[in-house]
Amino acid sequence: MIRRGSLLLWLLGVSIALAWPLPASGQLAPVIREIVVEGAQRIDPETVRSYLLVREGDVFDPARIDRSLKSLFATGLFADVAMVRDGDRLIVRLAENPIINRVAFEGNRAIDNDVLEAEIGLRPRVIYTRTRVQSDVRRILTLYRRAGRFAATVEPKIIQLPENRVDLVFEIDEGPRTLVESIRFVGNEHFSDSRLRSVIRTREAAWWRLLTTDDTYDPDRLALDQELLRRFYLSRGYADFRVISAVAELTPDRRDFFITFTVDEGERYRFGTVEVVTTLPDLDPDDLLREIRFSSGDWYNALALERTVDTLADSVGDRGFAFVDVRPRVARNREELTIDVLFEIDEGPRVFVERIDISGNVRTLDRVIRREFRLVEGDPFNVSRLRRSQQRIRDLDFFQSVEIDQLPGSAPDRAVINVEVEEKSTGSITLGAGFSTTSGAIGDVTIRERNLLGRGQDLSARLVIAQRDSQINVSFTEPYFLGRQISAGADVFRISTDRQDESSFDEKSIGGAVRFGYPVTEHLSQSWRYSLRQTTIENVPSDASIFIREAEGDTIISEVFQALTYDRRDSRIRPREGYFGRWGIGVAGLGGDVRYMRNQVDGAYFLPLFEESVFGLSASAGYVYGLGQDVRLFERFFVGGDNLRGFETAGIGPRDLSTDDALGGEWFYTVSAEVAFPLGLPEELPIRGRLFADAGSAGGISPSSPVVADTSSIRVAVGAGLTWDSPFGPIGLDFGFPVIKEDFDKTQTLRVNFGARF
Repeated sequence: MIRRGSLLLWLLGVSIALAWPLPASGQLAPVIREIVVEGAQRIDPETVRSYLLVREGDVFDPARIDRSLKSLFATGLFADVAMVRDGDRLIVRLAENPIINRVAFEGNRAIDNDVLEAEIGLRPRVIYTRTRVQSDVRRILTLYRRAGRFAATVEPKIIQLPENRVDLVFEIDEGPRTLVESIRFVGNEHFSDSRLRSVIRTREAAWWRLLTTDDTYDPDRLALDQELLRRFYLSRGYADFRVISAVAELTPDRRDFFITFTVDEGERYRFGTVEVVTTLPDLDPDDLLREIRFSSGDWYNALALERTVDTLADSVGDRGFAFVDVRPRVARNREELTIDVLFEIDEGPRVFVERIDISGNVRTLDRVIRREFRLVEGDPFNVSRLRRSQQRIRDLDFFQSVEIDQLPGSAPDRAVINVEVEEKSTGSITLGAGFSTTSGAIGDVTIRERNLLGRGQDLSARLVIAQRDSQINVSFTEPYFLGRQISAGADVFRISTDRQDESSFDEKSIGGAVRFGYPVTEHLSQSWRYSLRQTTIENVPSDASIFIREAEGDTIISEVFQALTYDRRDSRIRPREGYFGRWGIGVAGLGGDVRYMRNQVDGAYFLPLFEESVFGLSASAGYVYGLGQDVRLFERFFVGGDNLRGFETAGIGPRDLSTDDALGGEWFYTVSAEVAFPLGLPEELPIRGRLFADAGSAGGISPSSPVVADTSSIRVAVGAGLTWDSPFGPIGLDFGFPVIKEDFDKTQTLRVNFGARF
């Protein structure tokens, strides 16, 4: 009995035998006497023969001829191949694949031609094959899906040309953006769907999201959303949290997605015991406990745990221990729902910096980057110093990205620091327009280069034209003067200020300044400035205060000013925690017409409250006194407006009751407490609210006069405000309501600031 498989093999053999004529009588092994190649145009016949597995003189072997046929097809050079026996000749008939003359795209608007060309594999002067075309179609569709267009279609079209050439045209129908119609959560009990939607990056489609693509479906963004959810729950005590699934369902019309996150929140844990142990000599664990921001009984926070490891490493490094290893040991008690943490601090492996390699800086000089390093070749490798070095390079704001890696050196105790940067544009021409209550309508033109000739130098020229405050300022700064960590610079300026509304005069200053500064420690810096300027009080009406009429005219001021600044804020732009303090003192009298000493101190403290809310407490105080002469009008402090909301600019302080002119005070102080918080609006509407309470006073004027109201009483105002970081520039509204004031003070309920840069 013949099995089915054997029968099929027998039939295949019979078919091959019938396809080839039987040899003539007496020829048991027919031989190929000649191989003829037909249809080859661009490809040399010898090249075709080199792909064959049979040669002239070989016998006619159907199996080897079949493999030769497949070998020719595998080259991708031919659209069709046929092999025919003609007596003792083997004829190879070919149809060559055409050559691509041009690749074009039609219908694409969301993705540029350059992006599509970089993605596909076919190019002009490349062999055309259907397989490659289909592969490129899939790549183009992948690009459109990443851009949130799942309804996109791509149809390749061929245009035949002479000499077996073709034009390849991809006709693209992009279709509409595939939006996220709904985001739902399953399994969340402690946080609402709306709260969790604010955590993830993906957003539901809405009409106001015209300037963002976060409401389009992106698989990569969905993976990021799962990590954001995990970090959110871990920072709030849910140590067992996990995302079970994240499913995106496409509607039948391929226009919208419904996304469902299924989560398991688990139990909420608190910190149990928190301890520090160390084997390092002369290192007291109790001192390090003070560096830990959480304590037993607080809700568990995995992010705070990560930050504490860095904090402890930095603190131990600052105490002179170059090689340190901080490892947190976590023990979970599921019955009591607590997590005990033990920080083990031991001596790490001794590793030294062998070399620092820098790449990616096409324009910026190497030394501009190297001088920001807190490490040099030969130093003990220190993670905290390396991290500070990376932050300092980023703070230059010369680079799109800064990546620093530690690589093995030439020996086990050597490390190579590899720095890879991606430069960005540092020159700018800025046009601005806006309005503020203080200055009125504003026009602003600024030309600036922050990395002049790649040397890190800063050169800028600014022209501001406003209804009440205009200025021209040209400034140059060398951050590392004479190769040392000393910043030096010079300024030339002309400033005009209209003070008619509050004090019945116009003020104009023209002059220049030279300055330099240097760090005393990592967080303490000192700066010096010498300025020489001519100040003019003009346009004084005849019915103005006698104090203002006496100040009319030109005055030359020669001043030396120094400032000490201690800054521990986490950000200088929008701080969330930390503090800073500044003390400045200026002395005039080394030449010029006036002699005085001016002191001023400023400080602020920031504390994160909950979610994105921040509490800030700031204060300022100053005092100026004449050296052998009375303090003049333009040397005094004018308080109100930006530094004391609820009152007009120069709304408090000494005032001439007969003319209602503000005269400024020889001393002042202000204190402000503010809570800034999100309003729960979508991220596309970055509007934050704030509640504030401001207090302050100003006084002192010499010589005294019975017509001058001068009191040291405190003024207090409370209020609320809004800040919107709009695409057109920052917009601020403050509503202030004085609760303690004097009868002669000038109050202001609404204060508006608006600016735009484009």
